[in-house]
Amino acid sequence: MATVTANAPRTALPGFLKQPVVRKLLLLALAAAVLVPPAAARWASGSWPGALTVDVSGPLTKVSDWIIDNRDSHPLFLHFLGHISNAVVICVRAVYLVLLAAGWAGVTAAASLVAWRVAGPRLAAGTGVAFLACGFLGMWVPTMQTLALMVVAVLASVVVGVLLGLAAGLSDRLDRMLRPVLDTMQVLPAFAYLLPVVLVFGIGVPAAVLATVVYAAPPMARLTALGLRGADKEVLEAVESLGTTARQRLLTARIPLARGELLLGLNQTIMMALSMAVIASVIGAGGLGDRVYQALASVDVGAALAAGIPIVLLAVVLDRVTGAAGEKLGEEPHPNGRRLWLYALAGTVAVAVAGRLAGLPQALGFARAGGTPTDWPDAWALNISEPVNRAVDWMTDHLYTGVPVVGGTADWAGHFTTWVLDPVRDGLLWLPWWSVLLAVAALAWLIGTWRTALTAVLAMAAIGVLGVWKPSLDTLSQVLAAVAVTLVLGFATGIAAARSDRVERLLRPVLDVFQTMPQFVYLIPVVALFGVGRAPAVAAAVVYALPAVVRITTQGLRQVDPAALESSRSLGATPAQQLRQVQLPLARPALLLAVNQGVVLVLAVVIIGGLVGGGALGYEVVAGLARGDLATGLVAGAAIVCLGLMLDRVTQPTERRAKKGA
Repeated sequence: MATVTANAPRTALPGFLKQPVVRKLLLLALAAAVLVPPAAARWASGSWPGALTVDVSGPLTKVSDWIIDNRDSHPLFLHFLGHISNAVVICVRAVYLVLLAAGWAGVTAAASLVAWRVAGPRLAAGTGVAFLACGFLGMWVPTMQTLALMVVAVLASVVVGVLLGLAAGLSDRLDRMLRPVLDTMQVLPAFAYLLPVVLVFGIGVPAAVLATVVYAAPPMARLTALGLRGADKEVLEAVESLGTTARQRLLTARIPLARGELLLGLNQTIMMALSMAVIASVIGAGGLGDRVYQALASVDVGAALAAGIPIVLLAVVLDRVTGAAGEKLGEEPHPNGRRLWLYALAGTVAVAVAGRLAGLPQALGFARAGGTPTDWPDAWALNISEPVNRAVDWMTDHLYTGVPVVGGTADWAGHFTTWVLDPVRDGLLWLPWWSVLLAVAALAWLIGTWRTALTAVLAMAAIGVLGVWKPSLDTLSQVLAAVAVTLVLGFATGIAAARSDRVERLLRPVLDVFQTMPQFVYLIPVVALFGVGRAPAVAAAVVYALPAVVRITTQGLRQVDPAALESSRSLGATPAQQLRQVQLPLARPALLLAVNQGVVLVLAVVIIGGLVGGGALGYEVVAGLARGDLATGLVAGAAIVCLGLMLDRVTQPTERRAKKGA
């Protein structure tokens, strides 16, 4: 009898308790039952308690004052940071002078030549038209200023990114150390990089270039490491069997095998550098971004559009050229390619010389008058600001407020603010602060692990400790509203594109253009349509994040196993049933990635929305920069970092969980 009792099987757990999500929910319910009653008794109000707030404005002000007072005398600045600043200024000015010396004809011909060499005559013609359009819009000199800053920033970003990528790609230990740093850097909004570099380097070109390098180097580092680690092991073993050294294997095998990833990294670095170079106009970068910023400050939509179009053209050209370079890898060269290249190079030089000779009288006239030659003939410049502003005035009269029955865009913005943004913000502010932390922990743990939950909670708690709980929740309310709209539109459009080749072909060029435009540019049309306020900031964020969500959703649905679809079809499932029961469940990892990317991209533009009345953390950063109150700006910047980190962790599933979902 004792033997029977000893060998009796243990009672099995109920089936629903075997699910990890159910067990996590039960543990969360138990933790809430233990923690909520004392927390509610101690802190019943929704605001963050003052006793848990640390005033860092005083120490930050002292540090800021010390840096400003010692910037011209301390050895750290004189013998290290000062040399870096001077080198950046010299490099940017040298590139700018070279571009001006080449003249509009030389720059246009050289850019077209590079595009022709990389991608063929069609893209070469498009490149030439794009540069000429910059001149016709009267933006030649600002375009050259932005291009000069871009060249220096991209070169520095590539060098830094390749060095970090080599270290991570060749060393497992360094890869583990760098991965969380690069993950964090990639999810942070661009505005978060401005204040630290301004504090050290002041307002001007050096701060703009270095902020751009910090923002644009991570994708180069990640893709370099990915390419080196993904190299064909059989090829590496074959090379090693020949007795090569580690350095020879790197130069002759690893790097050539990683060329695709390296060029993709270059493409991503260029696009991020252009986006940041435009945003950096807030800290004195000059160029096209400064023209857009000044025009938006005065709500001059025509002037903003005149500067925004060259930014878009530069982005599209740079994206197409670097993308074509990656696609051309491995192709055999044209038999007469070298001869044609020499002929084209000679023609470029001839065009440049002719253009400089043609512009010489104008340059001499400016020189005698003590001015600076613009190079582009003034008679060729087209003033689009006035007709655009007249069109905006017409839109204001007819679309902004004058649409019968449905109401104008101002009414839509007002209703969205009253019915969506205000309730979400007021609801978040009404919730007790500890309940917000508990909700963040629950979401992060359900999607990821206890480590991601801990990181998210600590990031959110740091916001309260810094004393910016209310503006951070205001920013969070805008992000949540924008993400909700983005996901509804993005998932619907992505499903339509995945189910129809025609829809995908129609959407592809639109998504290409929208994905290459810098964040700053999206503010121009929303200001024209909706005025200033929180609703326009949300609208710009939706438009900016939508292409990424649509593309990831479409790709995820199209990559579902065809055998699973065929099996469901053979069982008589309708297209709607296939979508709900097969495609969406199997594409869950891609859909979660779309949510994560949508959140990160929305946050980036909501912060920039502070320039057009979005308020909250973005406004505090802008106000801190404008007033020279770096303490306020740095606190807001730190809160942006914490908010971005929390949102990324809450929406980023772990690799193990994503594989289970697949």
